[in-house]
Amino acid sequence: MQTAPLDFRLATRADEALLIALMRDFYAEDKIEFDDARVRRGVDALLADPRNGEVLLWLDEAGQVVGYAVLAMGFSLEQGGHFVLLDELYLGPSARGRGRGKQALATCEQRARGRGVGRMRLEVNRHNELARRLYLATGYIDDTRDLLTLPLDHPRSEGIL
Repeated sequence: MQTAPLDFRLATRADEALLIALMRDFYAEDKIEFDDARVRRGVDALLADPRNGEVLLWLDEAGQVVGYAVLAMGFSLEQGGHFVLLDELYLGPSARGRGRGKQALATCEQRARGRGVGRMRLEVNRHNELARRLYLATGYIDDTRDLLTLPLDHPRSEGIL
């Protein structure tokens, strides 16, 4: 199998509608709730300030956008300070295979190193075994933890402190 080229460009504010359309596709495929207002707030903050991270738009051989990745900056004492969270990685169906997933990960790692961090983290849904195998095969470590989320923008249920 010959590796197919995968290039990228950084997203700008002019790409917001395109990015959100790609996100809708990814969220539907990966069974993630798509909250339009929340997504738009996040995209706006990310594209407004490079200190928050960056969005890579994946390009095929013809220069057409076929997916995206979001590298978000995080901070953790356990991680030794700043780290990059590979928040989202999506290649559309026509762009999959032929080594593009590995290329995308390698590019993300290079971009993270360029930000001067020593760690890159990601999350993967349990039902996405194909992606999980790719991440483990490329050196990611399953630290056997669960990610828990508390929505602070919703009132708590009765009986909860």
